[in-house]
Amino acid sequence: MTIASQLKNTLAGLKGAEATIRLYAEQARHEQSKVAFQEGLVTLSEVVENLAGRLQEIELAEPQYKSL
Repeated sequence: MTIASQLKNTLAGLKGAEATIRLYAEQARHEQSKVAFQEGLVTLSEVVENLAGRLQEIELAEPQYKSL
C-alpha cells in the first residue's frame, strides 16, 4: 500500500469521525459537553485540512497517485 493510498484511507476515516462528532455536538444536552465536542471538531477539522493539503502535494509531485 502506498503512502498516498494510506493517506486517502486515513482521511476517509477522519472525515467519518468528523461527521460523528458533529452529530454528537448537535445532540449533546449539556452545554459543557456541546462545547467540548465543538472544540474537538475544530481541531479535527484542522487535521483533515492539513492532511488533504499534504495529499494534494503528493499527487502533484507524483501524478501516478492522483485520484480519478
